[in-house]
Amino acid sequence: MDFLVGKKTGFQLSKMAHNLLYNQWLELATRLLLGVTFVYASYHKILAPAEFAKIVYGYGLFPHETINLIAIIIPFIELISGIALITGICTRSAALIIVGMLLAFIIAISINVIRGHEFDCGCFSVDTPQAFNSAWYTLGRDIILLMLGSYVFRYRLDKPRLCVFMKG
Repeated sequence: MDFLVGKKTGFQLSKMAHNLLYNQWLELATRLLLGVTFVYASYHKILAPAEFAKIVYGYGLFPHETINLIAIIIPFIELISGIALITGICTRSAALIIVGMLLAFIIAISINVIRGHEFDCGCFSVDTPQAFNSAWYTLGRDIILLMLGSYVFRYRLDKPRLCVFMKG
């Protein structure tokens, strides 16, 4: 199968690789994995916004006036985007939002790694420090999630996606 770049022919994928990349079950599994991950990540942050605000403050990147707003809004964006991916509603939009958040997380973590600043990422829990998660581990995990989100975003538009509200 040729991929077209403009009017020129691009590289060829083997039939097996093409079938794998455009497999609707793989796309569904990827959406569910990302969706559940982001719904789970939002849970503790929504329940304890003050603790999450302390973690956001610990990054040392944001103006003090915006920290509470960030700590309240980000978890709900994670929750809504995760639910959208799980249910199959507005999947491209949800994937784009998640990819954008992951890019922001990667940049924020990278800045703190470069500065040599030790911090709790606040990714999945706000009440227990995630000492076992080094910044490098967190960066690696976020890069993998970024690739998965990009896959969901770029999944073929001409094929229907499997979703909860699918008819027929």
